[in-house]
Amino acid sequence: MSASYTFTAELWLWSAQDSWHFVTVPAAISDEIADATSGLKRGFGSVPVEAHVGATRWRTSIFPSKTESAYVLPVKQQVRSAEGLTLDQHFEVTLVLRQASS
Repeated sequence: MSASYTFTAELWLWSAQDSWHFVTVPAAISDEIADATSGLKRGFGSVPVEAHVGATRWRTSIFPSKTESAYVLPVKQQVRSAEGLTLDQHFEVTLVLRQASS
């Protein structure tokens, strides 16, 4: 499983926990990922990915969001600082699906 998806997304703050920042994976890509990972998801329906923003790469998981009707990607402080990301900013994200054990 090594599918790759690139899209532009906006950084937003989760209202329930003001230190958690996310981007929403577009609905069409979320649907493709859900189909590609059917039966392979981990806890809470998460999907392991390698995320790329600018020169920064990190391993994390995307999570299904009922509110967003799509997957959401957490963007940690180290990434936001390294790439100079701010709330409501649009930027390019690449997700590469990975095996849960890799």
